[in-house]
Amino acid sequence: MTELTLVGRHQNALIALAVHAFTASGIVLAMLAAFAAYSLDWPTFFMWLGLALVVDGVDGPIARKVSVESRLPTFSGAALDFVVDYVTYVFLPALAVATAGFTSIPIALALAGVIVFTSAMYYGDTRMKMKNNAFRGFPVVWNGVVFLYFVFDLNQFAVIGITLALSVLTFAPVAFVHPVRVERWRPLTLGVTLAWFLFAGAALAWELNPPLGVEVGLALSTAYLALVAAVQQLLEKFFGAKAV
Repeated sequence: MTELTLVGRHQNALIALAVHAFTASGIVLAMLAAFAAYSLDWPTFFMWLGLALVVDGVDGPIARKVSVESRLPTFSGAALDFVVDYVTYVFLPALAVATAGFTSIPIALALAGVIVFTSAMYYGDTRMKMKNNAFRGFPVVWNGVVFLYFVFDLNQFAVIGITLALSVLTFAPVAFVHPVRVERWRPLTLGVTLAWFLFAGAALAWELNPPLGVEVGLALSTAYLALVAAVQQLLEKFFGAKAV
């Protein structure tokens, strides 16, 4: 083995490790979010989770662009991603539900338990992606859902009902959109996704108590993202693939 080959391998490994380190930075952001939750500082809590969401949205395309699997085949980026995602998408939002005072402590703990349990089962399901890259069942994006609980200041009955309904939908054969990977209506979906992030950022700037216009924009963009894949699924079922 030549010295040039060794240098090339080391460079490949370092590039892949840098990408994996970027992914792992999400867990540091999660730790900061946990500290904010301990202080009951919910705007800061969601700020850190929002940054973790940005990292999660960027690291995948970067990893595919530089082919990290071929550069460092002994390291599983997918396993690392699952660890970070479960903490930021599921565990910490469940912690917020348990401690934010939406309902009584016993009910709040039960809801948090339902969230972490059903989500763990979902992560183990190898059928979570459909052929069109949509998610099969609610894709346990509890960070976004719980964020909306705070912004809209939902009462305990709404929190209980939505949490239980989404937990059931986790295992239902209902499609939920992946904003980037689902090709149908992708320009519109990406535009609505960007709008959602802008409205969410505005809600954070107003410390989770935004004006009515921001609430309306957040509600409408949420409704689109929650329903668009199911609508496509129904159109395809009744009218065929050409309908969508």
